[in-house]
Amino acid sequence: MKTIQILGPGCAKCTELARLAEAAAKELGFEYRIEKISDLALIAKMGVFVTPGLAVDGKVLVKGKLPSSDEVKRLLASAQ
Repeated sequence: MKTIQILGPGCAKCTELARLAEAAAKELGFEYRIEKISDLALIAKMGVFVTPGLAVDGKVLVKGKLPSSDEVKRLLASAQ
């Protein structure tokens, strides 16, 4: 099971990234769980200083931008 982590304080872009990631994971047939990380110290420790961020199992894939739906799908597929 993959843990998809959404890094950010809960802003609109973070919420949209969570929606995109969940849709992509379902489409790819992943077993997954979504974890929202809003602790700024922990987010910074992961190397993300501008949110939103997307990580899978602790590996940061996106930071500081809201990727397209296709990009999220591609990133999640490559993290398999």
